[in-house]
Amino acid sequence: MPETIFGQIGAVFMVATCAFALLKGDEPERIGGSVFAIAWFATLLIQGDGDLYSVQWGIFYLDLVMLTVFAGLAWKSHRAWPVWACAFQLLAVMGHIMNMTDMRPPITAFYAVINLAAYGVMACLIVGTFWAWQDRRAAGME
Repeated sequence: MPETIFGQIGAVFMVATCAFALLKGDEPERIGGSVFAIAWFATLLIQGDGDLYSVQWGIFYLDLVMLTVFAGLAWKSHRAWPVWACAFQLLAVMGHIMNMTDMRPPITAFYAVINLAAYGVMACLIVGTFWAWQDRRAAGME
């Protein structure tokens, strides 16, 4: 579980975003919210807290899976938010690749990119869920 107050605020924001997507979204939003929540919990389980400066392969593979899911959603759905979520997720994957190729970015910059990319994905998910919810309300389906 997140140890700092900032981590706890981020966890509450993430859970609220995924719950909103699962409760009010259509199928693409539910898939995106589910994958994001599962990946977040898996990241908490596999991250190496004592080894901050080396490549964390498990988290890299999780980010690749999330990139693949968002790319598939962008390919198959007619919505715009998966394209933006895919772009933010690609930033996270590229941050891992920079770390792997030993380009030596400052580690704080690496973690800032990873965290901001996650918040970008959450913002895309919130906007996409809100649009889907409003479209259903306008159509009289809710």
